[in-house]
Amino acid sequence: MAINSNVEEAFAESNRSPAIKILGAVLALALTGAVFAGYTYLRNKHARETAASLAAQSVAVEPKGPPQALITIDDAMMQAGKTVLGGTVKNTSNQKLGPLVIELELKRRKDSGVDSKLIILEPSQIEPQQEAHYSLEVQSREYGSARVIALKIEGVEKPLPYATAQGRKRPLERTESKTITVDKRPPGKRDEFLNTADNPARVP
Repeated sequence: MAINSNVEEAFAESNRSPAIKILGAVLALALTGAVFAGYTYLRNKHARETAASLAAQSVAVEPKGPPQALITIDDAMMQAGKTVLGGTVKNTSNQKLGPLVIELELKRRKDSGVDSKLIILEPSQIEPQQEAHYSLEVQSREYGSARVIALKIEGVEKPLPYATAQGRKRPLERTESKTITVDKRPPGKRDEFLNTADNPARVP
């Protein structure tokens, strides 16, 4: 009887073992699926929030209404390893503007990231139909490009609406003209000859 009892218990345990393994595998898969679904949900939620935040910033920064100023952008000038950026701002409104600052976005060469710079106009206060100048000098090895992204009154976050136009062109590089002087051989004597194509040998 003891032998039969042991055999029945062993048989019962062998029958339960696959069931337990299958149940464990199902639970593990369910847990993995739940974790993956939660991660996917959180990632998509973060992406939506980031996109919404960027869209809100774009709407907030984008100036509305008719342009109050015309910004001309000169071609960049290279001077001894430095780049000079500049142009003018014309007040096209019917009221005095200022103190004005221009915000430039500079693209770095090493990592393609961007930096922003605020430039105070000269003069900073502009009467209607008057102009002011702006200029910024940066290292050519550090930045590869730049663009105007905002025109603001100093201390005011909301930018002014503006239009842009091409400013002064980069002057053409001058090439030095060189005069080449060719020394002419002095004429030879009557009984002297040079056996060349211009002065072939004479046949007696």
